[in-house]
Amino acid sequence: MLNKRKILNQRVNQVKITQKMTVADLVESMSSMSIQARNLGQCAQVLKNMYQDKGRPTVFLGLAGPLIAAGLRRVIRDLVVSGAVDVLVSTGAIIYQDVYAALGHGHFIGSPAADDAELYDLKVDRIYDTYIDEEKVMQTDHFCRLVADDLSPGNYSSRAFLEKLADRIEDEESILYQCRKLGVPVFVPALNDSSIGIGLAEHQIRAKEDGRAMLSIDSIRDNVELVQIVVKSKKTAAFYVAGGVPKNYINDSIVMSYLYGKEKGHDYALQITTAVTADGGLSSSTLSEGRSWGKIDKQARTAMAWVEPSVSLPLLTAYIFGKGLVNKRPRLKFKWQNNDLISLKSS
Repeated sequence: MLNKRKILNQRVNQVKITQKMTVADLVESMSSMSIQARNLGQCAQVLKNMYQDKGRPTVFLGLAGPLIAAGLRRVIRDLVVSGAVDVLVSTGAIIYQDVYAALGHGHFIGSPAADDAELYDLKVDRIYDTYIDEEKVMQTDHFCRLVADDLSPGNYSSRAFLEKLADRIEDEESILYQCRKLGVPVFVPALNDSSIGIGLAEHQIRAKEDGRAMLSIDSIRDNVELVQIVVKSKKTAAFYVAGGVPKNYINDSIVMSYLYGKEKGHDYALQITTAVTADGGLSSSTLSEGRSWGKIDKQARTAMAWVEPSVSLPLLTAYIFGKGLVNKRPRLKFKWQNNDLISLKSS
């Protein structure tokens, strides 16, 4: 039977903004507010517990949506550089946009009310309220093709190919460059569903025309590589930005662990998204639903906030940095031999 006194025992925080308040303090105070402010504050609490866990969970960051077009390239890059991310799983579009920018091409402020037919004639591509140069896109596609042309033919996981692609990038602001430099593996399980895939398609078409052996992306190698990271980790944590294939892929790496005789869900999980749960889609599926699949551990600390990532990711990143949650956090060292993970150690 419900007890009225117990129900009415914690007042909603009426947040007070002061001149000296930091963004981290604001996010922390949101946990005792209501609606999405509370959800975002609870995401911050999951991050705090995750990074303070002495078991050092392996943190998988899943990225989907137009994040670089939104202006989040530096935020994601800094999460990698700070040591907050151990494994990056992304859509192809995000990594492609990073490569596009690394080659010196820009993203420009536009309008969702633009005349798209006129933009087409001008060779300007629109991503909601952001413009990119179609001619520069084609140059970037061709760059990806040339990288593939220079590599030994055969089957590559997305991780292995993206490492080689990163070797051709010299931009310190690049997410892919920093991941390569710092040893953070990057997986794009749907690499063909991006302009990188277009560049690789050009590579295969030209190789066939010339009678040359070609490079191919073997997406099942991605499965085999990622599940090895899971089974060699003491604990795992998932940070989903939006949803899509990266979210499912990170979750499936947990499900696949039974192939190695290990069944253990993520110890921590949080998600920031705008997808609605009522359609039953994967992107919006609750973390609680994931427990029924064994993707999320029964005792896991979880939180979800329905706040668009161009707003929520900078706030949570500011919380991580402002509270010093990853200061001196040891990095993981991955030793690969082809697609076998020989060792996974904390430095």
